[in-house]
Amino acid sequence: MKINIASKNPVKIQAVKEVIQDYNFLSKAKINLLEVYSEVSNQPKSLEETIKGSINRAKNSFKNCDYSIGIESGLMRVPYTKTKRMNFCACAIYDGKENYLGLSSAFELPKKVVEKMKKENIELNEAVYRCGLSKSQKIGSSQGIIGILTKGRVTRKDYTKQAIYFALIHLENKFN
Repeated sequence: MKINIASKNPVKIQAVKEVIQDYNFLSKAKINLLEVYSEVSNQPKSLEETIKGSINRAKNSFKNCDYSIGIESGLMRVPYTKTKRMNFCACAIYDGKENYLGLSSAFELPKKVVEKMKKENIELNEAVYRCGLSKSQKIGSSQGIIGILTKGRVTRKDYTKQAIYFALIHLENKFN
């Protein structure tokens, strides 16, 4: 069995590798890494755009494999929050015919980060850096902003794994 991961981000790769070990039908899969375009903005700003990005990544990486996995993090509008937005992760697993989707839990970003993203039209990594919350401009390739906000209790890998597990529900159980 072959699985293509539509990313070279070490957090996403490690999340997939850890999750598939929990599934007998996937645990021995050969993993291929492909950098593919999501066909959405670099910083998705809606539920639809984020899910579409994960689907596009999965479909665009489906080459000589049994399954391809696309993972996309983004923002979505959420009423009653301070910033009107929350960050989450979407996972699409594609088998050549169907998509199997999963979403992670969501969390609200600091107001100053969201304002900087909107005002300067920059991605989350850069906004976190410019707000002084991280010394790294590539926080998304390590613990993520969630790791900073929870002081390591939850990391980007953790919430990425949630989305993968949830996408696998329909693939493993083959619901109609």
